[in-house]
Amino acid sequence: MHRARIIMNDVGAARSIAGLIEEAVTHSPLAVSLFEAPGNGWIIDAYYEDAIEAATITGIIGTDARVSIEAVPDENWVAVSQAGLPPVAAGRFLVHGSHDRAIGRKHRNAIEIDAGEAFGTAHHATTLGCLLAIDRLTRQRHFGRVLDLGCGSGVLAIAVGRVLPAATITASDFDPEAVRVARENVYKNALGDRINLVAALGLEHPLLRRRVPFDLVVANILAEPLIRLAQRLAKAVPPRGIVVLSGILQSQAAAVLAAYTAAGFARVRADRLNGWVILTLERRGQYPQGR
Repeated sequence: MHRARIIMNDVGAARSIAGLIEEAVTHSPLAVSLFEAPGNGWIIDAYYEDAIEAATITGIIGTDARVSIEAVPDENWVAVSQAGLPPVAAGRFLVHGSHDRAIGRKHRNAIEIDAGEAFGTAHHATTLGCLLAIDRLTRQRHFGRVLDLGCGSGVLAIAVGRVLPAATITASDFDPEAVRVARENVYKNALGDRINLVAALGLEHPLLRRRVPFDLVVANILAEPLIRLAQRLAKAVPPRGIVVLSGILQSQAAAVLAAYTAAGFARVRADRLNGWVILTLERRGQYPQGR
């Protein structure tokens, strides 16, 4: 087992780099942790089963940050990586690992998620931005049918379940392993009877087709698949329905917004967090033909 470590002064830059490492398609880490360094700064640790070069890490993050590589005992990396993740507050929500369960018991809307094989612990700006959007939107109005599209760890579906006790909630991911992890998290957070999970590519699943329309869709994936889904989501969301789109770099936001504007959505707001954009859009007009 090998650990790549990067030390940063700025927490925003550290979160962005941790997210880039966590989302890497090649050289995917087993786990990524971000925690405050003693005295000053922030430490990013990424754990890999096989040896990895510092140059590979700098290529992934696109910066010349100093990277140190160290071999670590196999039996220790899970505990070390999870223990380094502090709780994250996002509006009414507090996302924490099992090592901070005592803290979570004191919080009404606590969500327990351990770092693991599926993306989504709220330490990355894309997930944090979605949680903040869910908190804001559910204070403003009620949503009866909610879809967490590309659910990863299931944290966003769990958040909806915490604050919308009467909603019908569906969560989907194209990766069956992510669905398995999300299901474990849903039951661990006592929402197993409230959230239905399916493995599906986009909206291609019988349960998703039966549950249309969704008046709230949260999709924390990537810009290109979001663009491809624009017309499909226009058929799955009713007028005045809301979509929250994340996983979008600032340089990609205009293209994503243009695709959804063409599909009949209007921008409600665009939030920027550490180089990422979270779009909140409202469906306008009537359903297109062929729904």
